[in-house]
Amino acid sequence: MNSNNRREETAGVKEIARLANVSLATVDRVLHNRRGVSEATRSKILKIIKRLDYRPNILARRLASGKVYKFAALIPSVSEETAYWQAPLNGITRAEAELIQYGIKIEHYLFDQNDKKSFVSKAKVILDNEIDGVLLAPSFIDESVQFTNKCRELKIPYVFINSDIPAQESLCYIGPELFKSGYLAASLAGYYKGEIGKILVVNIVKEIDNQHHVVRKEEGFRKYFKDHNIKTQIVDANIHQTDFKAVEKRLKEVFEQHPDITSVFVTNSRVFSVARFLEKSDMRRVLLIGYDYIEENIQFLRNGRINFLICQKPEEQGYRGIMALYHHLVLKIPIANIDYMPIDIITKENYEFYKN
Repeated sequence: MNSNNRREETAGVKEIARLANVSLATVDRVLHNRRGVSEATRSKILKIIKRLDYRPNILARRLASGKVYKFAALIPSVSEETAYWQAPLNGITRAEAELIQYGIKIEHYLFDQNDKKSFVSKAKVILDNEIDGVLLAPSFIDESVQFTNKCRELKIPYVFINSDIPAQESLCYIGPELFKSGYLAASLAGYYKGEIGKILVVNIVKEIDNQHHVVRKEEGFRKYFKDHNIKTQIVDANIHQTDFKAVEKRLKEVFEQHPDITSVFVTNSRVFSVARFLEKSDMRRVLLIGYDYIEENIQFLRNGRINFLICQKPEEQGYRGIMALYHHLVLKIPIANIDYMPIDIITKENYEFYKN
């Protein structure tokens, strides 16, 4: 570290100590996540560090050590069915561009979100390599639990994005509050229509029981009606083949059986398939709510076929997930266990101004 950098860093630590009314040694303990500091003092110092945007000259330290940290990003690949996962990947790439100078290398392990074997295969490759930290989208619950159990054995920290798995001791979860997300969707159904008729909940996933994020959203959706003592019939359509032909076939069956459905809630980004069906069937009066700011959905939002999209900053999830690993492993900064993303409501009136 050159003398100018050393003076700047020392001056920064002195200012933090002055504002917190503590010794330089106490600030140093907090910066390096060492014991001997009360929680109240630690919290006070961390708030000052954040307010001052203090950053130790980590570049010089990293270059001196010569250590390279390898992070693995285990997330679904972009598919013909949905481009959703391009956004988290963009966030991961953005973080990588910022951190590469500090000796951080990020390896991408992209799996087929409709294929458990693909996930297991990529997870095995990660465990067979010397990886320092993992960013994980736990699309398959059982397989993700097996993987994270092994990570803990190997002392590899991992961050969940998009969906969490309770009691899995992750470094942190970065994503939406899934239950509240579904709760909000139910509120929109009633608010928009003024009165609530029969409602269809559509889950377009291979195996719903193994998709925690879908299950939690539907639980929240149903709880809204229970909490508000709203008596309405909720019909389920679990569609296990994700191509449009399969979606169309199942929806035709459901609407023939329940022609009085007034609202449809789709629990993931494949809401565009339902919009396409409704448009093709000329069902103009059915309210449609779904997820995610992707081009396929925006097209139907723009023409009014989708009424509401619920979005949760997927690019930011990818970015923050990598930065959480960096802060924990390199800067030794304490990480909040939960970092909830905002639950944004997008309509045809405001979609042009939204940043994913």
